[in-house]
Amino acid sequence: MIGLDFIFLLLGLLFAAVAALTVRDRTNPRRFTSALFWALFAVSFLAGKWLGDIANGCIAVTLALIAGFGGLGRGAPDTTGEAMRETEARKIGGWLFLPALMIPAVALLGSLVLKGVMIGGHSLVDLKQVTFVSLAFGVILALAVAVPLLRARPVEPVVEARRLVETIGWAALLPQMLAALGVVFAGAGIGRMVGDLASQYLPLGTPFAAACAYTIGMASFTIVMGNAFAAFPVMTAGIGLPLLVHKFGADPAVVGAIGMLSGFCGTLVTPMAANFNLVPPALLGLPRYAVIRVQAPTAVAMLIVNTALLYLLAFHK
Repeated sequence: MIGLDFIFLLLGLLFAAVAALTVRDRTNPRRFTSALFWALFAVSFLAGKWLGDIANGCIAVTLALIAGFGGLGRGAPDTTGEAMRETEARKIGGWLFLPALMIPAVALLGSLVLKGVMIGGHSLVDLKQVTFVSLAFGVILALAVAVPLLRARPVEPVVEARRLVETIGWAALLPQMLAALGVVFAGAGIGRMVGDLASQYLPLGTPFAAACAYTIGMASFTIVMGNAFAAFPVMTAGIGLPLLVHKFGADPAVVGAIGMLSGFCGTLVTPMAANFNLVPPALLGLPRYAVIRVQAPTAVAMLIVNTALLYLLAFHK
């Protein structure tokens, strides 16, 4: 059965190759610590489930220390220049978009088709992870098409991957780290503590006040944690379920849906959501917080609307 282990293997091999290229690049002023960073990240994918919690925790701490003390550097990978890329793009024309379009197409097709594929009475793909596996298949097929289409060397995808992760830097790890932090917070009972503090210090005696606390709390926790999915279990366990659902009888489906949307309002204005707010400016050469400044008014307006919708829809069945 093909599942997450298959994806972890691919990612682990990719980052191991990135580490190998990095340690050989003398143009990188911090090539050894940078290589160690990406090698440890590769180990977490390749052997994380066998290492245990302590070893994985040590890897996470080491990654944070390397990044925190400026251990990541950028080299000058052997890649094509901007002028050559523009020339090649004109030659290829619209076919240049074929590999990029193949990824979502294969992911969608695989999500619909692979669920019914059986071999020896067993499903070919883990039914819980069929979308992720299909996405990985899409990337592999897109690479198989892109390399001959662009007349690239077989190692070129790894070289470009290294250039991309060096451009992004430590922010490439933020989504994974913050999602793990959300699980830790939920397991530690932070949601219950938040609910106790909110009940003690905030006037939450009415449905409207509880709705405001929930939506604003979701946005605020997302700003801190950088991930609405990480904030959701904390705020739902602390305010959503005990106050909105159990005390005031709100519709759980409405609470969950609008609560998550409120969290996304926080995503729009936090640098912790690096994959949305820091990576695009870095890749496009924009000012660092340009995306956040543009998105902030929309985030505030959406949060106000979400709060109103939660109050109007959740308590009036």
